[in-house]
Amino acid sequence: MATDSALRLGIDLGGTKIEAALLDPTGDIIWRHRIPAPRDAYPATIKAVERLVHQARAMEPSAVNCSIGIGIPGSLSPRDGRVRNANSTWLNGQPFKRDLEAALRQTVQMANDANCLAVSEATDGAACDAQSVFAVILGTGVGGAHVIHKQLVTGANGVAGEWGHTPLPWMTAEEFKHAPCWCGRSGCIETFLSGPALVQEFNTSGHAKVESVQEILGMADPANRQALALMERFYDRLARALAMVINIIDPEVIVIGGGLSNIASIYSEIPKRWGRWIFSDMAAVTRLVPALHGDASGVRGAAWL
Repeated sequence: MATDSALRLGIDLGGTKIEAALLDPTGDIIWRHRIPAPRDAYPATIKAVERLVHQARAMEPSAVNCSIGIGIPGSLSPRDGRVRNANSTWLNGQPFKRDLEAALRQTVQMANDANCLAVSEATDGAACDAQSVFAVILGTGVGGAHVIHKQLVTGANGVAGEWGHTPLPWMTAEEFKHAPCWCGRSGCIETFLSGPALVQEFNTSGHAKVESVQEILGMADPANRQALALMERFYDRLARALAMVINIIDPEVIVIGGGLSNIASIYSEIPKRWGRWIFSDMAAVTRLVPALHGDASGVRGAAWL
């Protein structure tokens, strides 16, 4: 099928939801829809994406020949094109791009979801005025991506920005006892800063059980020391993890996306804390900002692919 439409369809495949958005030539979203993501089911994931594409085409007839980009919570191996490093583990080892193109009968552009966020925010988002940008996803998983002069840096091995699977820096004795990551290693930043990690840590502390980070935030007041202590640990760990990024690539802007980016206190608390860990003789000038396009930034970046 040819792709001569001026419209672009972006799909953001997350650990808990799949979102699709149709962009016009100016980048405005003219249609957007979200569905729950299938769990532990590769064929169902393909079917879910296929249904979203059909819905977009039904809603907007001129989208029949639109280009399609998809952000995934992993990356494609340069060796064989199969998915690797996805926290949606049922995708790993699968020829997802090939199978999806066969189902849709159309070429699909595919990239890591953090890369999509970075492209979106560096192009016309919160970091559009910066030359060096690091984008962070804090959600079901944790990831990162680096953009220089509005060009995505993918790296020699295609893993540039895989911040979530580097060790949390300056770990405490207690943190060394943390549960291992799904990737098989211990100490990964994702096991400390993802939404599920925060919920699990709260629920194993011996008090009330919660199902979401939003519940923890609602409880984080002087009357609930458990929730307050968890948020203090979260701020401290995020400050250390981002200080490491500044020490290595020293970006002008760090943009945060994903579900946890809506925690407003991040943007005041972290810059107050990260100076202790940054290897500099002056206060950090790196800006820490939420994604301008909010939870639509990933799907917009996928469309721009």
